[in-house]
Amino acid sequence: MDGKPSFPLGPSSLTEALYESVRKRIVNGDIAPGEKLTEIRIANEYSVARPTAKACLERLTALGLLRRTTHKTAVVPKLDEAEIRDLYFSRETVERAAVVALARAGTVPPEAVRAQAAMRAAAGDAAQHGSDQGSHAGAFATQVEADIAFHSALVAAVGSRRLARMHEVILGEVHLTMGQFQAHRTTDPMNVAHEHDDILKAIGDGDPERAQQCLAHHLDQAQGRLLGQLRRERSEEAHA
Repeated sequence: MDGKPSFPLGPSSLTEALYESVRKRIVNGDIAPGEKLTEIRIANEYSVARPTAKACLERLTALGLLRRTTHKTAVVPKLDEAEIRDLYFSRETVERAAVVALARAGTVPPEAVRAQAAMRAAAGDAAQHGSDQGSHAGAFATQVEADIAFHSALVAAVGSRRLARMHEVILGEVHLTMGQFQAHRTTDPMNVAHEHDDILKAIGDGDPERAQQCLAHHLDQAQGRLLGQLRRERSEEAHA
């Protein structure tokens, strides 16, 4: 070994495995906001061809996990307050349409139920381990992944490819902010799970009005945690 980092890829298709690995590193903060990602860097770190690295960077850019201007290197962004508000406005618009459609049909997606079970398990682990930083970090990462899977399942169950495509783009930036600000750590681990339960119950009860009210409350709480953490970070920087 020449001392350079080497990141192994899983057994799935090379491009997909590469994308998943880099995405997780960005979301988990291993690749920090403002850090540059080039085709050469990715190709060297993963021992892949540059066209494969390029395809990965293009996908991450399309989903908002990277940004670049013309002829500029891709960098990991960090959203400001106005961008977070716009992101959650767009997210609520899409997800509200989804939960209303599901509630009208009384359809509770099995994938959402499974994601909720994973969310509860991760939240329980986080509460149990408390100050154990290593275990807590792992539970947090699992909780975030399960949260994303829950909301993805709600939208996917509607069966609209266009709605799902819009949601995929939105969730890329949502996942990024959740990882960077670690907003789940600013509330009791079970709070988010309880809010998900309320959404699923309203859908199962066939109550579209209640379903969108529960969703709006849930997303308002999530946005508030993000903005609160952003303001705390700004205050700490100003007094540093």
